[in-house]
Amino acid sequence: MRSIKRGRILFFLIFFLLSNSCVSTSPQKKEASPPSEIQFKSLESSQQIKAMNESLLLKALSMRRDHYKEYRIGAEDLLEINVFEDEKLNKTVRVSAQGNISLPLLGVLRVKGLTPYELEKEIRDLLAEKYIQNPNVSVFVKEYRSQRISVIGAVEKPGIFDIYGQRTLLDALAMAGGLKEEAGPQLFLIRPTNPDGGALEKKESEEAPKTFIIDLEQLLIKGDLSLNLSLHHGDVLNIPVSGKVFVGGEVRRPGGFPLKGKRMTVSQAVAMAEGLKPEANANQVKIFRYVGEGGERISIPVDLSAIQRGQAEDLFLQENDIVIVPKSGIKTFLIEFRDTVKGLIGFGFSLGSL
Repeated sequence: MRSIKRGRILFFLIFFLLSNSCVSTSPQKKEASPPSEIQFKSLESSQQIKAMNESLLLKALSMRRDHYKEYRIGAEDLLEINVFEDEKLNKTVRVSAQGNISLPLLGVLRVKGLTPYELEKEIRDLLAEKYIQNPNVSVFVKEYRSQRISVIGAVEKPGIFDIYGQRTLLDALAMAGGLKEEAGPQLFLIRPTNPDGGALEKKESEEAPKTFIIDLEQLLIKGDLSLNLSLHHGDVLNIPVSGKVFVGGEVRRPGGFPLKGKRMTVSQAVAMAEGLKPEANANQVKIFRYVGEGGERISIPVDLSAIQRGQAEDLFLQENDIVIVPKSGIKTFLIEFRDTVKGLIGFGFSLGSL
């Protein structure tokens, strides 16, 4: 019996020790795991932020380099030219009114219309032909000439602007005081091939001006800086006034309503016309739209009642769309019948009062 009791006591002691050891070790594991997980997430987040900042920095630098690469040297620019192999060839020169510069060993060079990188290559090639093997050449525009651009259309201060250095579309819009309320959704950048209008150059180049179409919402609201083009001498920026949509038929205030650079739906256009008249047939509204270069007109049926119930798509209108709300025959009859009854009742009251 004593041996059995001793065995039971020994068993409980072992069980007690084992249970205490399990209880004591388990909280340590629970306490150790969260800090390591938090540290890992913190490290991952900091690396992500660092990568984003580096990406933004690289994009900013690349944009600056691209703007500089696109700049075309013009008359009266001051150029700083360095040849690393021979300091005697280093020179700061002003571009003449004819677009030329004079350099040691090379004589007179035509530089007007070249980018700094193109001029670097030309000087490097000329020196490599006779004088220096594999020369390293740099060209830096130390002073920019005055360039002239025009901004017209729906801006606060349209006009001709003299700009210095490399400027972009956003710079030009800021100089023009920003957009007016009636500005349309697009900007047209017209770039002549021969902005200075030389007679000789006109004969050599008969290319038509280039036109770039810029979505202002993408540039100004969504921040697509790839659309923020660099400006060239002679550029013309045109921001047309936003088009209109027209609402007619059985509405309270028919007429034309400006889009103001925004997207407008059928129901919004009807609301701009102060809503439907009582005799309007909202089920058979039509949109008349001109398509193609020949002015072909198509008709698009719209159920305004279904749109109001959320059972049909509220279509977006395009510039110069015409929305016509027809008259309902039944509604017209009922309204006329109601007015007739009211008139008869009024007439009866007037007879009874005599």
